[in-house]
Amino acid sequence: LFCSSRIVLGFGYANLFFLMGLVLIYLLDHLVPHIHMDGQVDSQCDRLYRSGIMTTIGIAIHNLPEGMTVALVSLADLRLGVPVAIAIAIHNIPEGLACSIPLYCATSDRRKSCLISFAAGMTEPLGAVLAILILYPFLNDWLLAAATSMVAGIMVFLSFDELIPIANRYGGEHTTNIGLIAGFLVMMAGLVLMESL
Repeated sequence: LFCSSRIVLGFGYANLFFLMGLVLIYLLDHLVPHIHMDGQVDSQCDRLYRSGIMTTIGIAIHNLPEGMTVALVSLADLRLGVPVAIAIAIHNIPEGLACSIPLYCATSDRRKSCLISFAAGMTEPLGAVLAILILYPFLNDWLLAAATSMVAGIMVFLSFDELIPIANRYGGEHTTNIGLIAGFLVMMAGLVLMESL
C-alpha cells in the first residue's frame, strides 16, 4: 500500500498520510470502550474482543479504498481489473480470519463473529459502488494514493498494537513469527503471480 502511494504522492506526503492513519486509529482505539462478555470480568476475553473490534474497524476502513481501486482499475482496463480483484479476494481470507477469530475466542458465538467479519468485508463492494456512482468524476490518483497511505498506517498500528501481542499471548512468540513468515510468503507469491498475468 505505502509503496504505491509513495510513487504517486512523493515520500513526504506519503509519510504524512501514513502518520494521519496511525493517529486516527490510535484515537479510535481510545474511543472504543472495554467490553466484558456475559458480565464476567475477564481481561483476556476483554482484550480479545477489543482486538477483534479494532481489527474489524481497521479492515472495514481498509476495504473501502480497495473496492474503489478494483472498480477504477476495472473501468480503465478489465484485463487488469480481473487479476487485481482475484488478488484482493485471496488476501481478504486472512483479513476475515483476523476479524472473526478474536471475536469468536472472546464470545464463543460463531454467528456473531462471522457476521461482524462479513460486515467488514462488505465495505469493499460499497467502496466499488461509491467509486462508480459518486466519486468517479472527482477521484484522482492523488486522492486514492492519500487514502491508501492512511490505510497503511491504520493496518500497521493494528498489527503492532493488537494482532501481534494477542498472537504472542495465545500462541507464543515462535508460532507468531512462523505465521508472520508464512503470511509474507503468501503475499509475495500472490504479488509475483499478479505481475506475471
